[in-house]
Amino acid sequence: SQRELKPNGANIPLTEENKDEYIKLVIEWRFVSRVQDQMTAFLDGFNALVPLNLIKIFDENELELLMCGIQNIDVKDWKHNTLYKGDYHPNHITVQWFWRVVLSFSNEMRSRLLQFVTGTSRVPMNGFKELYGSNGPQMFTIEKWGTPENYPRAHTCFNRLDLPPYESYQQLRDKLIKAIEGSQGFAGVD
Repeated sequence: SQRELKPNGANIPLTEENKDEYIKLVIEWRFVSRVQDQMTAFLDGFNALVPLNLIKIFDENELELLMCGIQNIDVKDWKHNTLYKGDYHPNHITVQWFWRVVLSFSNEMRSRLLQFVTGTSRVPMNGFKELYGSNGPQMFTIEKWGTPENYPRAHTCFNRLDLPPYESYQQLRDKLIKAIEGSQGFAGVD
């Protein structure tokens, strides 16, 4: 069935001049208007259980951890399902240090690293092989980038960590922790 996105929309031809407005209206319909009744019902039910003033104190990352908990992250599976780019490979010293750091992390810190790079602290039900990015299936990726002075940066849409070639294990660990802990509003995340 057809749906008019604006009054008399069916009679307005799509042109180069109005395509941006059309795209905006389609997105608004598909992701907001079309599901408005369901979202309102969900929010009413949710707010009946948990008052809004209690939820407002948490950001989306904290809320995800509160609602879902911290799952046990299988580092072996993570490592097995990781792609390397930009001269990095599984035996590169920086990559070896990275995995050593990950193994040294608590499960909570591993979840925070995963959230920093992918946008979620949760591993898919069937493991890292089913990780998705903005364009469908997307493996966790570590790419060589920058200089040792840089902090690691994340591309959550692509599940990619840009990891500089650090000069020591400790430097990598320190920079990675600072990047993870500073990722709220951190310029290194897109």
